[in-house]
Amino acid sequence: IGLGCMSMSSGSYNPPRSAKEMVPVIRGAIDRGVTFFDTAEVYGPFTNELIVGEALKPVRDQVVLASKLGFKFDNGQRAGRDSRPVAIRKAVEGMLKRLQTDRIDLLYLHRVDPNVPVEDVAGTMGELIKEGKARHFGLSEVSPTTLRKAHKEYPVTAVQSEYSIMERSVENQVLDTCKALGVGFVPWGSVCRGFLADKFNEYSRFSDDSRFASVPYFTPEAIKTNLVILDQIRVWSDERGITPAQFSIAWLLAQHPFIVPIPGTTKLHHLDEDLGALSVTFSASELAHFRTVIENIELAGFRAKDAALTDK
Repeated sequence: IGLGCMSMSSGSYNPPRSAKEMVPVIRGAIDRGVTFFDTAEVYGPFTNELIVGEALKPVRDQVVLASKLGFKFDNGQRAGRDSRPVAIRKAVEGMLKRLQTDRIDLLYLHRVDPNVPVEDVAGTMGELIKEGKARHFGLSEVSPTTLRKAHKEYPVTAVQSEYSIMERSVENQVLDTCKALGVGFVPWGSVCRGFLADKFNEYSRFSDDSRFASVPYFTPEAIKTNLVILDQIRVWSDERGITPAQFSIAWLLAQHPFIVPIPGTTKLHHLDEDLGALSVTFSASELAHFRTVIENIELAGFRAKDAALTDK
């Protein structure tokens, strides 16, 4: 299990936190044996990489650092996608400075740019790897077709996309393609933005400016419908003496050996809970039973549009 650092500064779902607050959390994760950390230039933007860079500097050679690029910015605000080779190279220089490192271990294209062939992106990433500025090439939220095109140009190490008990669209060919190509899979949203961690109830409401308000899963009507799956996970968790979050992460880990979840948190006690999933195992018959029940539960809404695949 890695640590997703987005929530530490982006303010997407919670108020942004300071480096003074978050550096100890990241270092606490290291003390607990976590060695894989995920950030991106767009988180903040830029501030997340500054926090992660400061936290990891003393142990840089002992951890795997992943970051993502592919957006352009105007006055510090995201202003569309830009994956041109010149833009990628410019982004990497800024990332290296903010992260206080000479290389990024896993460098992802954050979202596909419809104006730039993914083969061009792969070629540029390959050049950066040869130059020592990156070690591995990753993609985020891509279709099987795009993954194959990129992998043919330069080997893809990992794909990062949303995947949880609630959001399983990657099971439609993406995971099979990763398996066929020998590509790792890094799911974000392991507990569906806290829903599967028992964070919400039927009375949960969000202000219009909250990121939660933009997720169709979290309208008042959808929450009421979707609590059915959470209720079932509570039952399974209680039977095993674990929490719903631990069950949800353990379920992901049990799907394929090449899956490495990166649940995010700003609190060490939540990290301890997440890491507890590593001790949970399920038998083949249990997994088959879970699958049958889950697939017969009808959910309401869908994930945020910004996260959706852009290349079918």
